[in-house]
Amino acid sequence: MQYQSTRGMAPVLDFKGATLAGLASDGGLYLPTDWPTLSQDEIAAMAGLSYVDTAVAVMLPFVGDALSHEELTALCTRAYGRFAHAAVTPLVQLDAHHWLLELFHGPTLAFKDVALQLLGLFFERFLTGTTTQLTIVGATSGDTGSAAIDALAGRQGIDVFMLHPQGRVSDVQRRQMTTVLAPNIHNIAIDGSFDDAQALVKAMFNDRAFAGRFTLSAVNSINWARLMAQIVYYFYAAVRLGAPHRHVAFSVPTGNFGDVFAGYVAARMGLPIAKLIVATNINDILHRALSTGDYSVGTVTPTTAPSMDIQVSSNFERLLFDLGGRDGAALAAQMQQFEASKAMRLSNAQLQGAAPLFASDRVDPDDMAMALRWAYEHAGGMVDPHTAIALCAARRADLPGDVPIVTLATAHPAKFRDAVERATGARPVLPSRIGDLFDREERYATLPATFAAVTDYIGARATPAA
Repeated sequence: MQYQSTRGMAPVLDFKGATLAGLASDGGLYLPTDWPTLSQDEIAAMAGLSYVDTAVAVMLPFVGDALSHEELTALCTRAYGRFAHAAVTPLVQLDAHHWLLELFHGPTLAFKDVALQLLGLFFERFLTGTTTQLTIVGATSGDTGSAAIDALAGRQGIDVFMLHPQGRVSDVQRRQMTTVLAPNIHNIAIDGSFDDAQALVKAMFNDRAFAGRFTLSAVNSINWARLMAQIVYYFYAAVRLGAPHRHVAFSVPTGNFGDVFAGYVAARMGLPIAKLIVATNINDILHRALSTGDYSVGTVTPTTAPSMDIQVSSNFERLLFDLGGRDGAALAAQMQQFEASKAMRLSNAQLQGAAPLFASDRVDPDDMAMALRWAYEHAGGMVDPHTAIALCAARRADLPGDVPIVTLATAHPAKFRDAVERATGARPVLPSRIGDLFDREERYATLPATFAAVTDYIGARATPAA
């Protein structure tokens, strides 16, 4: 399996190379040169498999010669052995048509654990026997940071610098990052938005003077291995609801587009997905793009669903590349125009190519709160605000009655205790395994959202490339 950049100018890499590189050297994102496909019989054979065995079956075509079947199985067994539920990502029925796919049973109570526990092991495996010291630079709107830090804390050969927008993540999200005191972990609160943090990370990768000093890599969903691991739970859920002999729809709370792009890849691999519903909050750039072709940046409005308070969705570039005929030069020009003007129109090929599979919806705060309340009062459980946005979009979707709709539950409700309590009158409780979170010491730096301030901080602490 070979990987190419969406912008066409970076070298083609194998799975190991793409994983360690993160962002491509031309500023693009890596994805496979061809989509592997699974037959109906191969998908049907997943019906009785464990999550680990499903993961191996789905991911093995992507890893090529980088890992053997036995090595991949061993890594998946280690990664998912840390989850609190034996099913890893269990399905919960809400009513006759709606299901929740609970993705929050990992160590940091968010869906990012599904990918990042495995990515940490990939890094460790690929660095073993080398003298390479990776410098991981990441931006988080809340959950990526804590999941990456949990997966990478204390690992040899890796320094982690994680940027988060000060005051724009929940108290639980912040403390899950800042109370990890391992010497290789560095938390940075920037005076700005997630988009500012993400832009700084991209700028560091693209600045030759800075990037040349270190061996940079990424844990954000710009890293292909992150997305690859997320493809698995679409297969795992759909097969349990009758695939490949039945179509299934998914509603996905969407900010950076990585999670829903994994569903797109699952469909390209042969999974019968009736519709992927892209659920946004009032920061609705993706809803506007998919419904009207208008991909233009507005002002980021802070909400109680902070992981969706995003106006620039990195992974959307992968979809535009695939739908636009995989023309790297054309996509590079389109993205350069967007980066300069903060506005662009999708081409007819891109907009029409997305229409058969994607739907989108914009959910305002009142409708989000009503979905939270509905889940609590009528379906016997709590959901977090991000999940509530996707659940609202799922319940409003116009789909045939025989198509089950799976809402991705991306975070434990206790990560957003105040918002859940306001909507339901009940305060969710943190699981006992992190129940002492508010008694732990915090450590982080606070910096202005400038390239100079952040690179000076990292440059003084990261290990230079050999």
